[in-house]
Amino acid sequence: MDSAVSKTEFRNAMARVCAPVNVITTDGPAGQGGFTATAMCSVTDEPPTLLICMNARSSQTEMFKANGKFCVNVLPAEHSKLAAIFAGSITDMTARFAAAHWYPIKHSQPALRDAIVSIACQVIDIHRVGTHNVMVGQVFDIRQRLDGSALLYFDRHYVHVPSQNGSFGG
Repeated sequence: MDSAVSKTEFRNAMARVCAPVNVITTDGPAGQGGFTATAMCSVTDEPPTLLICMNARSSQTEMFKANGKFCVNVLPAEHSKLAAIFAGSITDMTARFAAAHWYPIKHSQPALRDAIVSIACQVIDIHRVGTHNVMVGQVFDIRQRLDGSALLYFDRHYVHVPSQNGSFGG
């Protein structure tokens, strides 16, 4: 099927879709890694499952596949610098993790201490779609905080929305 729109048109349209900013982490026999992504969403609640999308050309692809586990850390508004670090402004993985406070949740997956929510998953399926791997993960642990503002990405800029409980972060 021929695409009716260009890559540029599609990217410009997707820039207008507001999305939470996440740092996706992994740890295991293949090593510790992490990257920034907005491509994350729930799949089903029976069983609790979500998906992430990772560039197949990433140097971390094989590490994530080999570890077979990952943790989605939804960033609070105050972590725009951390988002930039895990997006590649710092390439050394040890330095990336040194930029914030982490703790291991179930199965030793790195969870950001002040994440809005951290969701740890076991990889149950991987599909290659174009330039990316879609990794489907079954949730095995969730940690969340009840305050703070989530960091969002909209129109190629970081923005935030205050939580509904009256606290305002950022």
